[in-house]
Amino acid sequence: MRDVVNILVVEDDEIDVEALKRLFAKRDIKNPVYYAANGIEALDIMRGENTKAKVPKPFIVLLDINMPMMNGIEMLRELRADETLRDTIVFVLTTSPRDEDKTTSYQLNVAGYFLKKDVKELVNLLSLYWQLNEFPEN
Repeated sequence: MRDVVNILVVEDDEIDVEALKRLFAKRDIKNPVYYAANGIEALDIMRGENTKAKVPKPFIVLLDINMPMMNGIEMLRELRADETLRDTIVFVLTTSPRDEDKTTSYQLNVAGYFLKKDVKELVNLLSLYWQLNEFPEN
């Protein structure tokens, strides 16, 4: 039996969060979803720190680049430097088409870089990804 794959959405725009919720419901995606409004909050959730409930493994992260306090690139750098979190699967979901953001994201080992205008296709891809992908035992 496959593990349930949890989803951590790191997004500061509530409208985008609601759109993702609707798309998950439309695709009948029942995976547990956690939300963080910025990179600091997301790291707290992944680590179970500062009164945040820890997201159970396995999980994937949907990460926006443009956020306050700690943006997506800064969060990726800290994530990859953390021994217990460095292997986290991260998909960037952003409005930024900048080549610099794409290059830096891939250098920080993201699994994919998607523009928000393609969010429906990303959700379709993800629904298959965690159904078919083999994750290691925790």
